[in-house]
Amino acid sequence: MNNRFEEAKQRYAKIGVDVDRALDILSNKPISIHCWQGDDVGGFENKDAALSGGIQATGNYPGKARTPEELMADFDKAASLIPGKKRINLHAIYAVFDGEKADRDKLQPKHFARWVEYAKSRGYGIDFNPTFFSHPLAADGLTLTHPDEKIRKFWIGHGIACRRIAAYIAKELGGPVLNNVWIPDGYKNIPSDRLGPRLRLKDSLDKIFEEKLDGVIDSVESKVFGIGVEAYTAGSSEFYLNYAANSEGVYPLLDNGHYHPTEFVSDKISSLLAFFDIIPLHITRPVRWDSDHVVLFEDEIKEIAIEIVRNNALDRVLIGLDFFDASINRVAAWVIGTRNVQKALLYALLQPNERMRELQDKGMFTELMALQEEMKTYPFGDVWEHYCKLQKVPHDQSWFDQIKKYESEVLSNRN
Repeated sequence: MNNRFEEAKQRYAKIGVDVDRALDILSNKPISIHCWQGDDVGGFENKDAALSGGIQATGNYPGKARTPEELMADFDKAASLIPGKKRINLHAIYAVFDGEKADRDKLQPKHFARWVEYAKSRGYGIDFNPTFFSHPLAADGLTLTHPDEKIRKFWIGHGIACRRIAAYIAKELGGPVLNNVWIPDGYKNIPSDRLGPRLRLKDSLDKIFEEKLDGVIDSVESKVFGIGVEAYTAGSSEFYLNYAANSEGVYPLLDNGHYHPTEFVSDKISSLLAFFDIIPLHITRPVRWDSDHVVLFEDEIKEIAIEIVRNNALDRVLIGLDFFDASINRVAAWVIGTRNVQKALLYALLQPNERMRELQDKGMFTELMALQEEMKTYPFGDVWEHYCKLQKVPHDQSWFDQIKKYESEVLSNRN
C-alpha cells in the first residue's frame, strides 16, 4: 500500500498538487457530527414523545440509544472508526436531567454539564440547536410565528435560554459554539396572510438575539417545506438571507436538503462567501425532498467540498451533518456519512484548483473540461487509505466488522 500511495503522490505532484499538505489540512478540519442520528431525534426530555415538526425518522432497526450513557457509548464507537477532528452537534432535547426536569424555556447550562464533561475528555468541540418541535406548545406546527403571544413568548424564552447554554459551553471548552435556529412554522394549505407570520418571526428573532454573548455564533436555517407545511414556510431562504444580511452577527445556515430539488447548495456557497465571513453548513442527502438520508460520496457532496476548498474557505465554512436513518444500523450510518464528507473534502483538496482557475480566466475551456474529467480517475482512493492509516482508523470496509461486533455485543441487548 505504501508503494501505491507514493506512486499516487508522485502523480498528483506532476499536476501541482501537494498531497502531504492536503492531508495536513484535512486532519485539522473538524466535522460537527449530529447526536440525533443515534436515537432517531428522540432526546431525553420525554421518552414517549413523538417526533413532530414536519420531519420523520423512518425505519425500526433494533438497538437505538435510550439513555445519555448509551448515546455517548454509541458516539464513541462511531468516532473510533472516523478519522480527523470531531465536534458534537447537540439539540436542546438532549438535556441530561439529574433530578427535576425543566421545560424548554427554563433550560440551564447545568443540564448540559454532562455533555461538556464528555466533550472535554475526548477533545471535541460542541455545537448547539434549540428544539422548536416535539413539544405540546408546538402541536399545531407554530412556535416563533404563533398568533398567541403567550406561546410565542415561551419559544422566545427557549431561544434565549439556548443561547446562554451555548455561551456556557463556549466558555467551558475554550472555543466558539454555533447556535443554530430552525423552526418548523408554516401551513399545510394556502395561507391568507403570509406577511404576518414573518413579521412575528422577525420580532421573535430580534428578542432572541438581543443579548450579546461571548463565544456564540448565531445562525438561522431556512427550509422550503416539510410534512404538514407544504404550502407555506415562514422561515424561507429569502426571509433568512435578508434577516442575516440586516442583522449583526447572525448568519444564514445552508442545509443542502432544504431547497427545491433543482437548486444546489454548491452553487450558493460562493454567493454567500462574497458577503459573509462565516457560512454554517449542514450536509445531508435529500431524496426527492428533505428526507435526511445518510450522506453518500456522490456528485453534489463532492461539489460542495470543491467549492469550499477552491475558495480557501475551510476556515470560514462550519461543516455539520444532519441525517437520521432508523432503517439501518445507526452507528454505521454515522460512520458512513461522516467518512463520506471527509472523502469529499480530500477529493477537493487533491484538485489542481489554481491551474483550473487559470484555465478558466484565460478562456481555455476545452483544456479545463479535459482536466476536470481526467481528475475523476486519479488515484484518490490510495491517498484516502493512507490518510486513514495515519489516523489509526480502518482504511477499508473492515471497519464494518467492528460495527457487527458492537451490534452483537451491545445493540442487540437493548429492548
